[in-house]
Amino acid sequence: MYPSTIRSKLATGGAVLSTSMFSREPHVAHTIYSSIKPDWVWIDQEHSPWGTESIGTICVQGRNLGVSPVIRVTWNHPGEIKKAYDVGAVGVMVPQVDNPEEAAEAISYSKYPPLGERGIAPWFASLLDITQDDVLKHANDETLLIIQMESTEAYEKVDDTLALEGFEVLLVGPTDLSATLGIPGQIHHDKVEQIMSDVAQRVKGTGKFLATTFQDPEVARRWIGEGYTMMNISSPLSLGCGPMANLFAELREEFPCE
Repeated sequence: MYPSTIRSKLATGGAVLSTSMFSREPHVAHTIYSSIKPDWVWIDQEHSPWGTESIGTICVQGRNLGVSPVIRVTWNHPGEIKKAYDVGAVGVMVPQVDNPEEAAEAISYSKYPPLGERGIAPWFASLLDITQDDVLKHANDETLLIIQMESTEAYEKVDDTLALEGFEVLLVGPTDLSATLGIPGQIHHDKVEQIMSDVAQRVKGTGKFLATTFQDPEVARRWIGEGYTMMNISSPLSLGCGPMANLFAELREEFPCE
């Protein structure tokens, strides 16, 4: 599907649901897309052993089935970000962005002129039977840039970061955040939860959307209710495709996109 409709889904305030793409095998990707029907998928390149070439056509497959692929790149680097969009990602997630200056760099790398300086060569376009001109017309309004807040420094400067134009989603990473708080891995500690609750208040009125990720579906349900409506939940390798599809149906009934 081009252009993607994920921004309009986010604007409803309902749950916009993802699961982790644990494989780079096209047949596995198709099963996840078609059986679970997520709104988006988390394709992690930061911690996985795969490079960009491993993505192949799985972003295009997702787009064709109405799913928005999101690639978390390894770092805030123009080459990494550019390749992720050019291989077909609807969203690019940039890890460990600690201050507004780093966020501004990510914006510059992610947007075509005049908003940024992303180079022009959308590899995926021909696979969707669209033209380069189609991509240039829609990309800045169609794609998502997701900035990860994962440190105490990023939290202390979050208001200044949220004031920037050019990114759409702030994702709070509870695990790395817990480490910078001196309680590594304790993602449900009061210190972590207090920051997450505070950020949910600060984001109101900024035009930005909130995202996060949890393994436990009930924890995810709680934080969707707190405002983290762009939610990644576990992996079908852990929960199974059938149970995950049922979970998504329940959450969409509870938090509808209307």
